[in-house]
Amino acid sequence: MASARTATSTRWAGVPADRRRDERRAMLVRAAFRLFGAEGEAALTVRAVCREAELHTRYFYENFAGTGELLAAVYDREATALGEGLARALDEAGPHPDVRTRAGIRSVLRFISDDPRRGRVLFAEARGNEVLAERRRAAQTALLDGVLAMSGAEDLPVVIAATMFTGAMTELAQQWADGRLGDDLDAVVDSAVELSLALYATTTRR
Repeated sequence: MASARTATSTRWAGVPADRRRDERRAMLVRAAFRLFGAEGEAALTVRAVCREAELHTRYFYENFAGTGELLAAVYDREATALGEGLARALDEAGPHPDVRTRAGIRSVLRFISDDPRRGRVLFAEARGNEVLAERRRAAQTALLDGVLAMSGAEDLPVVIAATMFTGAMTELAQQWADGRLGDDLDAVVDSAVELSLALYATTTRR
């Protein structure tokens, strides 16, 4: 026990208090991501997270009131990374709807493929968890607002089409994360783009 205390003291020696707290918070979030991504919500206990992070439990409560807040932080970290990757893909794609649609769909599914634990956090795991459910609803609303902003129109057919698209994209990502669509990313992207563009074409004709 003494050696553990010595190691902990040495680790933070000379580091400002606010930075120490930020670093410990990041360590706990990374540990929770590893546990949740590998074993699901049941693995996310205070003791397990602190053991994985190699931190005393007092540092957990320095940053989080409970595992719900920690899970929210894990989700927010992955959602931010997904949003940043999606924004880069759309910026690089340019203004053409076909290219932007393909780039956006591929970016989301590739993000999940690169680390399946992300899909578990963002889409697949703990669908009954209110923390995740609330954030997923907010993310879908933000995606809908973004699609509407890109369309430049607010008439009813466009709103309906955008709502259908965002709902379908959420379900597509969830099914991809669950492994129910196989492992051929190109085939899934091709089909999703074709259907999305058909919906877009129908809407614009109307």
